[in-house]
Amino acid sequence: MKTNINKRDIKLIAITMVAGLFLGWLFFHSSSNETSHNHEEQTEAEETVYTCSMHPQIKQNKPGLCPICAMDLVPMETGSIEGEHVDPNEIQMTESALALASVQTTIVKKGIPEKDVQLLGKVKADERKISELTARFGGRIEKLFINYTGQQVKKGEKLGTIYSPELITAQKELLEALKYKTSNPSFYKASRAKLKLWDLTEQQIDAIETRGETKTFFDIQSPISGTVTKRHVSIGDYVKEGSPLFEVINLSKVWVLFDAYESDLPWIKKGDDIEFTLQSVPGKQFNGKVTFIDPFIDAQTRVAQVRVELRNTDGQLKPEMFANGILKSNTAQNTNELLIPKSAILWTGKRAVVYVKVPDRETSSFIYREIVLGPEAGNFYVVSEGLSEGEEIAMNGVFKIDAAAQLAGKSSMMNPGGGQVSTGHNHGETPLKGADEHAGHDMSDANLNHETFKVSGNCGMCEETIETAAKALEGVNEADWSQETKMIHVSFNSDKVKLAEIHKAIAKAGYDTELEKAIDEVYNGLPGCCQYTRE
Repeated sequence: MKTNINKRDIKLIAITMVAGLFLGWLFFHSSSNETSHNHEEQTEAEETVYTCSMHPQIKQNKPGLCPICAMDLVPMETGSIEGEHVDPNEIQMTESALALASVQTTIVKKGIPEKDVQLLGKVKADERKISELTARFGGRIEKLFINYTGQQVKKGEKLGTIYSPELITAQKELLEALKYKTSNPSFYKASRAKLKLWDLTEQQIDAIETRGETKTFFDIQSPISGTVTKRHVSIGDYVKEGSPLFEVINLSKVWVLFDAYESDLPWIKKGDDIEFTLQSVPGKQFNGKVTFIDPFIDAQTRVAQVRVELRNTDGQLKPEMFANGILKSNTAQNTNELLIPKSAILWTGKRAVVYVKVPDRETSSFIYREIVLGPEAGNFYVVSEGLSEGEEIAMNGVFKIDAAAQLAGKSSMMNPGGGQVSTGHNHGETPLKGADEHAGHDMSDANLNHETFKVSGNCGMCEETIETAAKALEGVNEADWSQETKMIHVSFNSDKVKLAEIHKAIAKAGYDTELEKAIDEVYNGLPGCCQYTRE
């Protein structure tokens, strides 16, 4: 049987086959692309490594929570952010990490540094109002009208009488010269001058001439009004020319001498106001101005004295009274300086470190920087080098940022050159390369504490003794004491040693701390250059 196929049927079959082939190609090609794209996404996801901002040693290939602090893991940095180069020492922290670490920042600004300088001092007599009475001629003390120290006298008042053969001879010479007053006036004047040099007044000499006979006893008169502070003679004593008799001090005006440490001197200048109190006059506040600053530092105490002058008409201020003063001052230069809070500084005694926030980062990023500090200004420090106005730095939570940088092997306070260190938390991860293998150092992030406190001292010998006393305790990793600021920075394992034990160890070596005072016998046994002024 013969089948007839016309041209129209052939065209229809051809069109159907072409459409089928196109739809098949389109389906399988799309499926292949989707499979390839999904494979690429899976490969990319597998290549992403997640870590903890506070514990960079934690590394996982998927998001989750940190097994140490339960913070959200974040993708590790790949060396660039939005096409920008990232410094390898930057430490990134998410918002949750910043909140958990209580990190706060501040802008570096300029200002006039101000500080309240605490000063300890004593009331002293005005050296310009001290008179030492000495014997102008030899003789014997016949009478004393001043019988005890502390007695008040007025200028010209009699202190005692003296018998002097030399003075009797000089009087006879005057009476003989008086006969030749007209014919030989120079001889007469020389005789009077001799008696004046022996501290006789014009009235006493005139009385001798009027009486025409010698006087056996002569009065010792006070040259000033004041208080007798020393009596060197008794009735019947024989004295030679130049021998001390009495010391008289006028206490109507006194000095208050305050001890200023070397670190305080940049803040003190003439004319500054000092408010102070006296233990013996409770409830009363005194005020004065700085009139003099000692040009020398005492070699033993390492302080310079600052003088305040006060009127003392009522005698309320007595020499050797203790005074506690506060001097509110700007720096002596009184210029604008860069100021940063104390809490922003990690202080090792040899280096001062801050963490600067890197600008223009979606994720907060900080970088280690060493700076040079100027004088302390209350709750601030003056920055001499290392920062610019307008930069943003961490002011709270700085130790935690530094710990994160240290664990990540980046530049940090205890490891300025970078390089990873061993952490207290391994959790099965591969140990980091370059781990610190020093047996005496426990760098556990959970237990490592940093503290800074004041320790009194003077010199390089003090520095060595203080640091050695602290480091002798098991668990103390570092101890750095600054001779300039009198502050010590210690890092220690809180599981092995407590902060109070460090204070006690330093005090046991003879140095006062903020919490412990050294035993007097130990302090007195320190070398002279190490015996600091005790508060």
